[in-house]
Amino acid sequence: MIPLAAVIGAATAVGVVADRRRHPAAERLARRFMDGLLWLLLPIVAFFNMAALELTPQVAAGIGFAYLALAVTLALAWAVGTHVLGLSRPAVGALMVAAGLANTGYLGLPFTAALLGFDALPEAVAYDTLVSAIALVTVGFSVGAAFGTSGERPRERVRAFLVRNPPLWATVAGLAAPAALAPGWAVDATRALVLLAVPIGFFAVGVALAGEGFFARTTGGMRKAFEPAVIVAVALKLLVPVAVVLGLSALLIGVPEAYLVQAAMPTAVNTLVVSHAYGLDRRIAAGATAWTTAIVVSVGVIAALV
Repeated sequence: MIPLAAVIGAATAVGVVADRRRHPAAERLARRFMDGLLWLLLPIVAFFNMAALELTPQVAAGIGFAYLALAVTLALAWAVGTHVLGLSRPAVGALMVAAGLANTGYLGLPFTAALLGFDALPEAVAYDTLVSAIALVTVGFSVGAAFGTSGERPRERVRAFLVRNPPLWATVAGLAAPAALAPGWAVDATRALVLLAVPIGFFAVGVALAGEGFFARTTGGMRKAFEPAVIVAVALKLLVPVAVVLGLSALLIGVPEAYLVQAAMPTAVNTLVVSHAYGLDRRIAAGATAWTTAIVVSVGVIAALV
């Protein structure tokens, strides 16, 4: 957990410094990184993990609870963003994906192992594959197409969802493919790719934060860091999903502790991928990613030290 926290902090700092010193070049590099995640890394990870997936009845309840938690979170984010904060459509979409999409992969998996031990990893992987991976390519990209600037008419938004969503087609292909096409070494290699995405993704987060003025030496920079939309996204992401899963687990049927840990994970770096692809408000996506990650990683480091 401590090395992972160090990589996240270092990559974010490098992005901030790069944007300050060479803003246009840093922005171009961050966009290329996001394109690489969108068109290459995410489809590879989605295909092999979907092809190797084994769904058992033991995980079904927790997965169902997770999707209900996602629905509640998205509804609250939409309602608050639209009726309370009065945000624009791209800002509402960014608030929804920032509150709904969780970093259960390259942060959630090592976090679960550090907190609960490696025996809990199978449940954590199931959550990551069945909830987060599918939610990204369906819910995340659907929200992006519906609320972003990729087109105004419904037909244009549907086309944007289909054309700018290569992980969706990789997921469909993986579910249809036989398990023989996903040998253990290939699945393990995708985990390495996911770890490689940590510095790439958080470099883009640093560039986005600096580019949006979060670290400006003015009161405006502080206002952006603590603006209401970012605060709401942080609160919804860290409180609502885990509360729903925990409550349903207590009322109906107990679920593995790994599901609770995964439900409490911060905003996914892939939120920036969705924002980049569809023109959502990057300021909200970057701010929520940075703050929720800082909070969760700090808790994880404290737990590791204790």
